[in-house]
Amino acid sequence: MALDQSFVGRTYPPTEPYEVGREKIREFAEAVGDANPAYTDTEAAKALGHPDVIAPPTFVFAITFKAAGQVIADPQLGLDYSRVVHGDQKFAYKRPVRAGDRLTVTSTIETIRTMAGNDILDVRGEVHDQNGEHVVTAWTKLVARAAEEA
Repeated sequence: MALDQSFVGRTYPPTEPYEVGREKIREFAEAVGDANPAYTDTEAAKALGHPDVIAPPTFVFAITFKAAGQVIADPQLGLDYSRVVHGDQKFAYKRPVRAGDRLTVTSTIETIRTMAGNDILDVRGEVHDQNGEHVVTAWTKLVARAAEEA
């Protein structure tokens, strides 16, 4: 069953703040194999004009995808998460994520469409820091595969 188009534009409440730690940044950089010293060395980050270490660009995925969970879990939307695959991800940065940031995410359903029986849902996550400054916008595309007919 196709998702309800009236959900397009629905915005969910901001998440609780996520405090970005140096160790989390280091672990993430190691996990993705990025040896940029700005991710692990405070002095290297400061030499580039940052107040502290910065996070690799895809670091915020974990935060924004968790926030998109509000959309996924919305019983009124009726998304069958057992059929969902991650379709795409993109980011538009105002500034890098930094150690010490306390980030919140506000998720909005941008589009819902159906193609070949699959529901495609685009969720925009607006990420702000503890001062209300916009840090990054993340877009997550979810594809709910069509149910197989018996």
